[in-house]
Amino acid sequence: SKTWTTHIEGYLPQKLMLARTIICPSLAAIEYNPTHMTDALTVLQDTFGFEQFRSHQSDIIESLIAGDDALVLMPTGGGKSLCYQIPAIVRKGCGIVISPLIALMKDQVDSLTELGVRANFLNSTLDARSVSEIEDSLLAGEIDLLYIAPERLIQERTLSLLKEINISLFAIDEAHCVSQWGHAFRSDYLSLNLLHTEFPEIPRIALTATADARTREEIISRLELGNAGQYLAGFDRPNIRYTIAIKDNPRNQLLRFLKDEHPQDAGIIYCLSRKKTEETAHWLQQQGFNALPYHAGLSTDIRATNQSKFLREDAVIIVATIAFGTGIDKPDVRFVAHLDLPKTIESYYQETGRAGRDGAPADAWMVYGLQDVIKLRQMLENSDGSEEHKRVEQHRLNAMLGLCEITSWRRHALLHYFDESSPEKCGNCDTCLSPVN
Repeated sequence: SKTWTTHIEGYLPQKLMLARTIICPSLAAIEYNPTHMTDALTVLQDTFGFEQFRSHQSDIIESLIAGDDALVLMPTGGGKSLCYQIPAIVRKGCGIVISPLIALMKDQVDSLTELGVRANFLNSTLDARSVSEIEDSLLAGEIDLLYIAPERLIQERTLSLLKEINISLFAIDEAHCVSQWGHAFRSDYLSLNLLHTEFPEIPRIALTATADARTREEIISRLELGNAGQYLAGFDRPNIRYTIAIKDNPRNQLLRFLKDEHPQDAGIIYCLSRKKTEETAHWLQQQGFNALPYHAGLSTDIRATNQSKFLREDAVIIVATIAFGTGIDKPDVRFVAHLDLPKTIESYYQETGRAGRDGAPADAWMVYGLQDVIKLRQMLENSDGSEEHKRVEQHRLNAMLGLCEITSWRRHALLHYFDESSPEKCGNCDTCLSPVN
């Protein structure tokens, strides 16, 4: 398989961020013609409002239009969505995107509809009548782009339906969910190799923002993407300033950070427990901030309301567990703060990557303590994973702790973890700006 390594210089503007996880129409059997890249540029300009592709997008799009499979690893905000939206539009039929982001599907479909793309979704939030209407529209060729949850895709009814329509491509978003070594394993993703066996002529693209070498190998193996081109974009987010400190009255540390750096900005604060999430949001409200909690224990209505306020209003702070964030398309998040240590560098990178997607300066701020390490190790020991899995996760936790404790340049160590070389001194992390003597 081919491998391209591309350094992303900057990030796509706000309009593109509205359409992060999607696809569109096409026909698997279409023959590749070089003029299709001219068609792709027209779609880029007329539908999405951008003048030119970035180089990595052009390579991926040309490959998919030609009918090849692809594995794409690209940072949050790097423009992954266009890499399958445009090939799907240039080809004929309907693009099918498999996504775990049920809570966000409606927002994503609404954003695409505003751009003139005929988009819809199928997931467990719909009643039987709505499902039937969408299926009829799909059979009539009236949908360019369909979001679908993995658990629905693998149902026999859905597979039979898909075999009756023209499909342009399959996009497997958040592909790291297939890996049992990754940070967001979803068991339904293990069945997605059926796309290779049931629809062998239709190109597939798997996309993720974070995956180390072991996770990439498992994605390729489990999804049967051995012949796919691999497109590994650079991990560096130069506009994000990384700051990590030891806990010393963490609420006061957080309050100083917010008042000094981001008094009127939107941001995300991550906590390890649901209780701490709610207590922190309530405390921030008392300090005059517009802070809202988000975790899986809240009702669906409360989560949806708080998420909507965060996406649509200014200067809203979401205090959340890791249940929040994946697929969030808000370009002007000025900071991501951690009041507890993340489990892995992969998680930390993905969560901090939700800041500064518009390319403007942003902060990744964290405080950690010994109790965080003890709690995470206890959670790991009490988990249902195999001993091998626990050993790997312990190794990843140690790597996360190592990133916190180093006195050398933070960004260099972070990029080195993902096998990316970089200058040792970045000039935009705490250890560069305030070196330890």
